[in-house]
Amino acid sequence: MKKAILCFLLPLLLIVNVTAVFAEEDKKEEKLIPDSAMDISKDNTYPNPTQDLPRLHPSELAEELLESTDIHIENPELIKMFNESAIKGSKLAIGMNVSIYLGQWPLAYESDESKINWDFEKVNTNVLDNRGGNEAKKIHYSQEQQKRIKGGLTAEIPNGDMVQKLMLLKATEKLNLPLSFSTVIGHNTKTDRVYNVAPKVMGYLDTYVPAVNEKGKVTYGEVYLRMKGDKKWLEVKNVTKQGIGAWIPVQDYVNLKLQTPKQPR
Repeated sequence: MKKAILCFLLPLLLIVNVTAVFAEEDKKEEKLIPDSAMDISKDNTYPNPTQDLPRLHPSELAEELLESTDIHIENPELIKMFNESAIKGSKLAIGMNVSIYLGQWPLAYESDESKINWDFEKVNTNVLDNRGGNEAKKIHYSQEQQKRIKGGLTAEIPNGDMVQKLMLLKATEKLNLPLSFSTVIGHNTKTDRVYNVAPKVMGYLDTYVPAVNEKGKVTYGEVYLRMKGDKKWLEVKNVTKQGIGAWIPVQDYVNLKLQTPKQPR
């Protein structure tokens, strides 16, 4: 009887535990975005292009080459080069020993830290003067001028454009937020969220665009394509790692903060 009860209860306990894990993950995602922040993708009068992050599936040749080296390679542009290449065998290849230099590449990026600054750049301030009022008045966000917010690497680094793409991919995977190194808030963008300004004070509704402070290490290496007879493999030389950081704006998000100082700003 006890065995029968255990057989019945065990699957239920597993379901409860799995459900609890997913619920905890949902809570973590909710905590990532503060209550003061808003998704304005449907309200933004400037249609920001969706970031088309390359997630290439390696071809058979590319897979063979990537597996031929112990050095981890995830650069989409290098993988694309392998996907677009073809190497055909020949009887004349017997005894052939070839080394083709493909250049120095940023091979992979390892993320150490991804932190969001929700007050990265102030883009707007709406003002309501209620100093002469006897009751609360309402104020809402309305973008007065179009603003472009740019991110970028915190230091110059070889092949910076490729490194930015690698960092963007990794940060997007970690945070599950729409990220872009350049984003625009269109003029006259508005939201329905309303704030109350008490009587006898000035109200300042400040608007910020958030950004991710991404930090990690880039692996560089000189890549050679080696062929001998009917065998082909990659040889990676002079492998180095370099620390790098970047600011990556969160696209189509704003952080709203109402200030009601006793003295006008």
